[in-house]
Amino acid sequence: MTTAHEDPSPAVLVAGAGPVGLMTAYELARRGVRVRLIDAADGPAATSRAMATHARSLETYDQAGLLDRIMARGRIIQRFTMHLNGRTLARLGPDYSDHPTRFPMTLMIDQAATEDVLRQAVAELGVKVEWGVRLADFAQDADAVHTVLHTPAGQERLTVRWLVGCDGGHSTVRRLLKLPLVGDSTETWLIADAYVDVDLPQNSIHWVKVGTGTVMVIPFPEEGKWRLLDTADASYDGDPDAVAERFARKLRNGLGRPVTVRTPTWVSVFTIQQRMIGTMRVGRCAVAGDAAHVHSPASGQGLNTGIQDAYNLGWKLAMVEQGHADESLLDSYSDERVPIGRALLGSTRKATFLVQLKNSAATAVLPVAFAVVRRSAALRGRIERKIIGTMSALAVGYPDGPLTLPDDRPDDAPGPRPGDRLPRVTEEQARTEAWTALLDELRGPHCTLLVAGGDAEARDAAGEAARQHAAWLSVRTLDDAPHSGAARDVEPAPLADRDGRLRARLGLSSGGWLLVRPDGYICARGDRLTARALAPALDALRGRRSGREG
Repeated sequence: MTTAHEDPSPAVLVAGAGPVGLMTAYELARRGVRVRLIDAADGPAATSRAMATHARSLETYDQAGLLDRIMARGRIIQRFTMHLNGRTLARLGPDYSDHPTRFPMTLMIDQAATEDVLRQAVAELGVKVEWGVRLADFAQDADAVHTVLHTPAGQERLTVRWLVGCDGGHSTVRRLLKLPLVGDSTETWLIADAYVDVDLPQNSIHWVKVGTGTVMVIPFPEEGKWRLLDTADASYDGDPDAVAERFARKLRNGLGRPVTVRTPTWVSVFTIQQRMIGTMRVGRCAVAGDAAHVHSPASGQGLNTGIQDAYNLGWKLAMVEQGHADESLLDSYSDERVPIGRALLGSTRKATFLVQLKNSAATAVLPVAFAVVRRSAALRGRIERKIIGTMSALAVGYPDGPLTLPDDRPDDAPGPRPGDRLPRVTEEQARTEAWTALLDELRGPHCTLLVAGGDAEARDAAGEAARQHAAWLSVRTLDDAPHSGAARDVEPAPLADRDGRLRARLGLSSGGWLLVRPDGYICARGDRLTARALAPALDALRGRRSGREG
């Protein structure tokens, strides 16, 4: 039996309604692209593998207009505490001084809650998850992807212009594209979610050295609920109460205080996978999240990396589908995101080793090592900054990416460089009128051209860009004060920078400009805007030439 879908012409089929698929659908839908979102499961997952949402993902949720909903469901974490034999070895705090952000934190929000927020958001845009619908097969040609779906009502054939596989580590899309997931599987860990009676602050993740292994104690948003990870003993015979008692015994020994672990609400044994594919796009098909790369959970990168994949792909696919960019723009998705996945394999492998720390000699060495760390503020700061740079994804940029034009300025020139993320600003700095307006600008689903006022030729060039590319480019002029009177429709919209601090922070003098991608990364900059200077940047942003050519 073949069924008909109520929307006969979605442009994009997204397979997989986890956080990555939901974010992909959301980014496409808020840009006006017709999306169909399916998942083979019968309904939403009740359990949560991922919990940590790091700073760059919080910036992304803010740009997508979802931050308040996400923050309301989570718990802010700003500490990492290490315990051994009843002693506190160290309390490491967040040092974001190398990577300024308005969100110097990790938000603990279980994956089920994140998915709930995203499901509501896509539903408001007219996209409903179709549960129990499985992608069985597909073939693609130059113009479309022809899919076969198995639905509760029977088999359905659906033709779309694009297919995005967000269908997890066992991805059907990846398998049918014949993309090998290369890497290895390493350790096996035991996970249990339970309410725990223990005198530990819930604003910190706790690392507890126990014998030849470690136990991680990670707070849920709910008071008294924790995620427990045993890195040494992953045995499980199906008795959750036995698991609770084993965790309680280990924690009592490691913390030196009373601990009671209630019957876990969820117990799972999982083998850590460290694998990735070499390309994330084949023709009219792309993959994102765990379908493209799987990592150790040691530093909580899986969901965060997937959200960044979705955000990177979403605006590019929308630009192409709506005719604002050439299809070659989509090549940059794989070019930019595959190296990120590769780097994460290395960093998460190191994090896994450090978290489990199975060397028995560590019990004797750790107190000495961390005594040195406690006495040296400089050493402590370097450790904290290194952890933050790797874990938060704030250090991620695309300086050598195909959409990035070279920066010919001296190395010590002020302001962010092409490839950097633009919102490098603390919460306190962001309270100014100019930064508030700029951050609101970045929440729009468009590219942005920022031009420092004071130069007549630059203003004319900005106006011409605004007229030619109004459908996808927002042009803003940074001036001492907003223009008085009614602005002509062709004029770029002013963005008040009354004291000039924003221009100074961005390294912009009169007539200087920045071209910013919808995901907040800078594509190009220049000292004086002219149509000739801007043209290569606009071409690169639309996939019409490599930004690094010449």
